[in-house]
Amino acid sequence: MNRICDLFGIKYPIIQGGMVWCSGWRLAAAVSNAGGLGLLGAGSMHPETLREHIRKMKAATDKPWGVNVPLMYPEIDRLMGIIVEEGVRIVFTSAGSPKKFTPMLHQAGIKVAHVVSSSLFARKCEEAGVDAVVAEGFEAGGHNGREETTTMVLIPQVRQAVDLPLIAAGGIGSGRAFAAARMLGAEGVQIGTLFALAAESSASEAFKRKCVSLSEGDTMLCLKKISPTRLVKNSLYDKVAEAEARGAEADELREIIGKAASKRGIFEGDTDNGELEIGQIASAVDEVIPAGEIIGRLVSEYRDTLGGIAAEE
Repeated sequence: MNRICDLFGIKYPIIQGGMVWCSGWRLAAAVSNAGGLGLLGAGSMHPETLREHIRKMKAATDKPWGVNVPLMYPEIDRLMGIIVEEGVRIVFTSAGSPKKFTPMLHQAGIKVAHVVSSSLFARKCEEAGVDAVVAEGFEAGGHNGREETTTMVLIPQVRQAVDLPLIAAGGIGSGRAFAAARMLGAEGVQIGTLFALAAESSASEAFKRKCVSLSEGDTMLCLKKISPTRLVKNSLYDKVAEAEARGAEADELREIIGKAASKRGIFEGDTDNGELEIGQIASAVDEVIPAGEIIGRLVSEYRDTLGGIAAEE
């Protein structure tokens, strides 16, 4: 049996990333209804907006689903209170230590997974008592670990370091990559970019069009003096890159980015002056399709890949 499927009660060990400005109830429900695990992205929601999306999820699916919570969220205690009050059963945490909230969530009967970028943090998660870890390589979009470790390097090292159920993330955009992650020791995959560009994603159509037109090398990791973030190259990125090249400090970089930069780029569709967060694998995506079709293709290609390997032996 697959430990990720058993832990979350899902058909396929495929988790949709809880991405800011993309992961509303429509996307999460579509993924869960197709047999994966849909996650609401609480990082771009006011607390009461999250409550609204939770209630819409309950009406849209009877399958398992969860909420992704960046622990740097400014009203984190209020957010966690809503999650417990509304009877959410699965929480994925990121961007901080899970030590404080995991016991509280467990007491409420909630399963907890935490996103890490190194074996060291995976061990700390195990000590904190989380139920699973997501090991995310630096190919991923948005906020990344400072280690810049690739998924192919990270997964086997985390697998060796901890016994927890392990989910691979970063650069996974096909059934072949799904199979590769499993061969490296992961028991499931978390996928962001494919679902950020799905038909049900709440990202703007302009953002989706921009991302499906990208070529290799059109995203870069930057903002390392603030929080390493993978962005699409555009006018805003050019300003950041120029400032970083001359040694600009964090305060100047924050001023260049401005307020609500990711909302401006991803949700409102300002593809020139907004912060466009997407993974490297976007260069392999060339169309916007429904989430259920994405899962169907992933599973079919995964099985074909494993079947082809077996046939060669």
